[in-house]
Amino acid sequence: MKRLHILALLLAGATAAAAADRIYTAPNPIAELKRLFPGAAAFSPLAGDPLHFTAYAADPKTNPAEKPIGIAFWTTDLVPQEHGYHGPIHILVGMDMTGVLSGVVVTYDSEPYGYFSVEPPKFATQFKGKRITDPFRVGGDVDAVSRASITINSAARAIRDSSRMVATKLLPSEAAKE
Repeated sequence: MKRLHILALLLAGATAAAAADRIYTAPNPIAELKRLFPGAAAFSPLAGDPLHFTAYAADPKTNPAEKPIGIAFWTTDLVPQEHGYHGPIHILVGMDMTGVLSGVVVTYDSEPYGYFSVEPPKFATQFKGKRITDPFRVGGDVDAVSRASITINSAARAIRDSSRMVATKLLPSEAAKE
């Protein structure tokens, strides 16, 4: 029992250390979460492995049996090595419990061509309704942008790879395979 307690403390310390190293581009992302899940009444704090928010149609504090309607996560927490032309692109991704993206929100980028590649609403809109099994191929099912190919390719890979990682770990197995 004592070993289990020590292990729990070590894991809590490691989680706190990892959270301390995070770059917070939106320290209180409730507005962004509501954009991804307009029908949600409550969101869990950022927690878990992988780090994520859970969206609920009703507050699970008042109804403990409430099932989640979706999950939101930052691509930079899951694929931190994925960089655009100038650095990481912080994208908050929403996904329902069947593996369909409810949307994406770019919360920060330092891309020189971000103003016409990943920042316009048109970029984020094209991911709404995509399944995690879609190819996410720039020039195919993701719009290509001339002079911003590194940025667009990186952002599409980050959304695809992080969504698939989250689905594998957090969604029912049949949702991750469809």
